[in-house]
Amino acid sequence: MKIAVTGANGQLGKSLQKHQDKIQADWIFTDIDQLDITNELSVEQFIKEHKPQILINCAAYTAVDKAEKEKELANAINHIAPKLLAQQTKKHECQLIHISTDYVFDGKHYRPYNETDKCNPNSVYGETKHLGEIACLSANPESIVLRTSWLYSEFGGNFMKTILRLGQEKESLNVVFDQIGTPTYADSLALGILQIINKYQHNQIWEYGIYHVSNQGVCSWYDFAKWIMEEAKLECKISPIESKDYPKPANRPYYSVLNKQKFEQTFQYSIPHWRESAKQCLNALGF
Repeated sequence: MKIAVTGANGQLGKSLQKHQDKIQADWIFTDIDQLDITNELSVEQFIKEHKPQILINCAAYTAVDKAEKEKELANAINHIAPKLLAQQTKKHECQLIHISTDYVFDGKHYRPYNETDKCNPNSVYGETKHLGEIACLSANPESIVLRTSWLYSEFGGNFMKTILRLGQEKESLNVVFDQIGTPTYADSLALGILQIINKYQHNQIWEYGIYHVSNQGVCSWYDFAKWIMEEAKLECKISPIESKDYPKPANRPYYSVLNKQKFEQTFQYSIPHWRESAKQCLNALGF
């Protein structure tokens, strides 16, 4: 089996590289330097040349605040690119896994979001990711779309690494406590993707559709930051503030907990609690 990964230099792409030996396959890892996924000819040429059986699209424009000004770029990467990948994977009989986000929801729910709940993004980032989902499933209805949330890892820039750095530089930090969700270790998501592939290799049934995959449990950004400080044994004091006291260009969902039941049942994958996974990441970072 041949598996191609776009956005290979991102957090999820690097986590898949880290665990690639768990699946017997010929892996092709590519990023913007090797493949422009917003270019139709490049995408078609890549798929025709490499002939992957599965393509995992980890590429995304994730600068949530910058997206408010860079709408065209965000749209090209988050909307147009998934459409092109879906068209070409459909044409060349390749299975597609596309990664999406909790930001497709407005965060005004009172319970964990199911896959069938109505999307209502309230930021450019969320809107372009939602359009990407629609385009992907329209062009290739047998795609798998995975929505995740609050992704972090030992790779690249993310909340955990920022908090650890600031915790060593500052005596106190203010962190919002009115945004509720689930931190997700990129390893947990990567291993979930490998379970999809593993099941497909065994029974040759491609369980397409939309799935929610994040770690289990619930917390606010404040809770997460406070936990990181305590676990890493840093002296920095974390104080809770409201989102209105820390204004940003893009709106964030206030409540974006995802219901993972469908994914766990379909792929027989038990998703770990966020604390358990976060401890693994802290260990990987040397804390």
